[in-house]
Amino acid sequence: MSLLEVNNLSKSFGGLRAVREVTFDVEEGTIHGIIGPNGAGKTTLFNCIAGSIRPLSGGTILFNGRPIHHLPPHRVAACGIARTFQTIKLFSRMTVLENVMVGCHTQSRGSLLSGMLSLPKARKAERSIRAAAMDHLAAAGIADLAAADAQQLSFGQQRSVELARALALRPRLLLLDEPASGLTMHETDRIGELIVRIRDSGITVLVVEHDMSLMMTICDTITALSFGSRIAQGTPREVQSHPEVIRVYLGVE
Repeated sequence: MSLLEVNNLSKSFGGLRAVREVTFDVEEGTIHGIIGPNGAGKTTLFNCIAGSIRPLSGGTILFNGRPIHHLPPHRVAACGIARTFQTIKLFSRMTVLENVMVGCHTQSRGSLLSGMLSLPKARKAERSIRAAAMDHLAAAGIADLAAADAQQLSFGQQRSVELARALALRPRLLLLDEPASGLTMHETDRIGELIVRIRDSGITVLVVEHDMSLMMTICDTITALSFGSRIAQGTPREVQSHPEVIRVYLGVE
């Protein structure tokens, strides 16, 4: 079953066509990768799906059968889509646990007044949120860092915190923007293992990434772009051996 359907999506900025009638589906319970050289339109496509770029120049985006291409980012998120960013965006003056609790708070039903007055209901909700945040940190393998200052972590650890915070939103679809950017080989392997565990937990993943080795290892399906257009789609092995992908990446005719 297709959880996300992108149909003939186009986006132009003035006379520049960044995305040209791109179509692909993301099957539920899979890791779907988007690859392509610099300038291929990956980031623009990703931001169109996340709601960061509006309006589209053409096409539609359906999530769970419903159109979302007209929605702003916060309403896209409310539909069940969470995302991370290429540039890590953590609250530097908060602990690791507090950063993830921010994501959990979006699931809370407590009122502002009860929280301000520290009523019993609000205290109970806060304990529940703290426990849920710890569960997400454990799932990311960083529960031991809960009390650490987020700004003092390594780059790879910060990536894991960002992933845990995104999971706190309880998404059906997780959008990952260059999750291995700036990581060491060991950290990249660890992030790859975490992404696979996320998929295995029942969350569908759409990932944009330059690290081809990582993508070929973790993805179930890959869509390749060049100059804003889709040039190939299939399993990692099929895409890796596609003549047009070889030409674009290696310059081989």
